[in-house]
Amino acid sequence: MTIIVTGAAGFIGSNLVRALNARGERDIIAVDNLTKGDKFRNLVDCEITDYLDKHEFIDRLVAGDFDGLVDAVLHQGACSDTMEHNGQYMMENNYRYSMTLLDYCQQEGIPLLYASSAAVYGGSTVFRESREFEAPLNVYGYSKFLFDQIVRQRFANRTAQIAGFRYFNVYGPKEQHKGRMASVAFHHFNQFQAEGKVKLFGEYDGYSNGGHTRDFVYVDDVVKVNLWFLDNPDKSGIFNLGTGKAQPFNDVAVATVNACRSAWGESALTLDQMIAQGILEYIPFPDALKGKYQSYTQADITQLRQIGYDQPFADVGQGVSDYVARLLNK
Repeated sequence: MTIIVTGAAGFIGSNLVRALNARGERDIIAVDNLTKGDKFRNLVDCEITDYLDKHEFIDRLVAGDFDGLVDAVLHQGACSDTMEHNGQYMMENNYRYSMTLLDYCQQEGIPLLYASSAAVYGGSTVFRESREFEAPLNVYGYSKFLFDQIVRQRFANRTAQIAGFRYFNVYGPKEQHKGRMASVAFHHFNQFQAEGKVKLFGEYDGYSNGGHTRDFVYVDDVVKVNLWFLDNPDKSGIFNLGTGKAQPFNDVAVATVNACRSAWGESALTLDQMIAQGILEYIPFPDALKGKYQSYTQADITQLRQIGYDQPFADVGQGVSDYVARLLNK
């Protein structure tokens, strides 16, 4: 089985490649953009048959170099920086590139599993895969939103599996290259290691200090869902991919600190104890994010469950503890 993984050196892409390897898959074409060369580290523990730059790949794809050779495309490549203001770049990189892949996969009858985003919901308080709840707040969210709309338009006449996953707040190993866009768990871990404390946003939008809530989903669970769909090519649609349970940023900070303390042989602390000891510090909410920030997200995973995916998801306590242990071991 030849599998193409775009964004293969990125966060979710590299975890997918590693998981495919664990299943015995080695015939993998990795596609990415290594302008930021440090991302290569994500592929060092992976086995692939070839690596292609994203531009070379799409040119060769259109030229027919892969006709009849590919069994599935796992499309994870995108610019995920929600603060990126260059709309022309975002639409070309995220939307138009995805359209080319969609056209090719449908032409060849190849399954396409692709990364959408919870950013399509914008400031909505309902996170259900339905048009009336979708109102992106930035051009990144719009690029994902528009591609989802095209998929919906073509869905009835599809020739092969099309499955899109609206990732909520994913965290886990192999995200270090993302910089400011890495997960809060990653930033909390590094802050605590460097300063002995964790900084959280203060009150805003009716939420108390550290009380903004998100659906935090562990990357291992994201991988499991992707592979389940790969194993079930008769299942298509656009699905939320989160835990279905919103938790506050305070929970992530507490889980991160206590996982570190446990590794050092120290006892766990409560939220109040961490605040009293200055381990948690609240900073003013940034003006630059006001009106562009999702204060609350919680995936409605009804459709994912209804189509047959029945595996449990790790909560923040479980996922962050495992993540921190892997960071410390590294």
